[in-house]
Amino acid sequence: MSSLNRLAVAKNKRKFHAFLKICKQDFSLQATSSGPLEGYRVLDLTRILAGPFCTMLLGDLGAEVLKVEKPGQGDETRRWGPPFRSSESTYFLSVNRNKKSLTVDIKKPAGQQIVTELAKKCDILIENYVPGKLHQMGLGYQEMQEIAPQLIYCSISGYGTSGPYAQRAGYDVIAAALGGLLHITGWGAMQSWRSYDRPSNRAVCSWSYNGCFVTKI
Repeated sequence: MSSLNRLAVAKNKRKFHAFLKICKQDFSLQATSSGPLEGYRVLDLTRILAGPFCTMLLGDLGAEVLKVEKPGQGDETRRWGPPFRSSESTYFLSVNRNKKSLTVDIKKPAGQQIVTELAKKCDILIENYVPGKLHQMGLGYQEMQEIAPQLIYCSISGYGTSGPYAQRAGYDVIAAALGGLLHITGWGAMQSWRSYDRPSNRAVCSWSYNGCFVTKI
């Protein structure tokens, strides 16, 4: 390894350890709004709609929400548009208010360590990965219960944790098709018209939000 590469590696290590030190400390930032969940902290490992909508509602009630996003691109919905407001899609903005964001590569050990340190300081963790994916990274329910026993660990998935479809990704239009909703929408040549309200995602969000809220309160 050249001296230049060694210098770059050393610099990145210093940045990582400095950030990790911050994660181990108490948060000093205040929630953006007051409410019944003021003083509670939520670790948001979700993306797209159902999970972000759920954590947004918790933030609306006063919880401090820390959203973990993928390095280099963040939540995919940041680019879903038009319409856009500046460089952000209005889709993303509509379900991600009252949050603080950071990017962490949770596929790497360093990123996994950051998430575990953050979890120790939070009250609720919400994720919507394919079942078993976070367990492979050491961030599943069993691992987190040992690391941070105070956590309410909420998992959102398309088909649950067992059964023949458990490992499939779930999106609203797929749920609408499998459930028969697309069969009764549309007219004439425009059959199987997707609902723009995305009822499946919003229903899952409501159940997850209510479960976290009632359990914590």
